[in-house]
Amino acid sequence: MKHPYVTFWMEHGPKIVCELYPEEAPNTVNSFLYLARLGCFDGHAMERLAPDFVADMSYTAFGREEARYLIAYETQSAGFPNHLRAAPGTIVMGGYENGIAGGEFFFPLKENAKLDYSYPAFGRVVEGMDEVLRWNTLPVVEVPFPLDPSIRITAPAERIAVKKAEVETFGVEYPLPVRLEGAKLPVNWGMPGG
Repeated sequence: MKHPYVTFWMEHGPKIVCELYPEEAPNTVNSFLYLARLGCFDGHAMERLAPDFVADMSYTAFGREEARYLIAYETQSAGFPNHLRAAPGTIVMGGYENGIAGGEFFFPLKENAKLDYSYPAFGRVVEGMDEVLRWNTLPVVEVPFPLDPSIRITAPAERIAVKKAEVETFGVEYPLPVRLEGAKLPVNWGMPGG
C-alpha cells in the first residue's frame, strides 16, 4: 500500500510535500487527513515561529470549530510504538502536557531531545525542505498571548501561509479520527486563528 501524501501549496515560495506514515501513527494520520480534507489548513498563516526550535502552524486549532477535538498521543513517551523521531525533516503533531493532541502540526527546525519520541511524528518532508529550513532564518515578532502574558510567543515577521493543502491517498480510504470523549479542550483554542 502506498503512503498518503499531502502537498502544501504556499501563498509565496515553493510547495512543501510530505509523505505520511500511518503505520507509525495511524490515528494521528487519520486526524491530519480529516482536517486537510475539510480545508482547515487552507488560507491559514503560521501562528508561531520559534527559531532553532519549531515552525508551528497553529496553537488555536486553526481558529476552526471542526478542528477543536483531541486524540490520544501516539508517541513512545505515551507507550505507543512510534519509531519516528521528531527531528528536522519530519512533520509532527503538536500537543499538550496531558499527552493529547488534535490536529495542530509543526515542523522541527533543529535537533532537540525534548521533542524526540515525545511528540507524534507522522511523516517526512520529501520536497521543500529548503523552504522549511529558510523559515528558521526569518525575523520574528513577538505576539501577545492574552491568556497568559508571561508566555512569550514569536511569529514570523512576514506572512507564511498555506494557500491550499492537497491530499493524495491513492484510492485508500482513511477513517475518521478516534476522538477522546470528555477531554478538556485547551483554552487557547477559543482564540481566533491565523
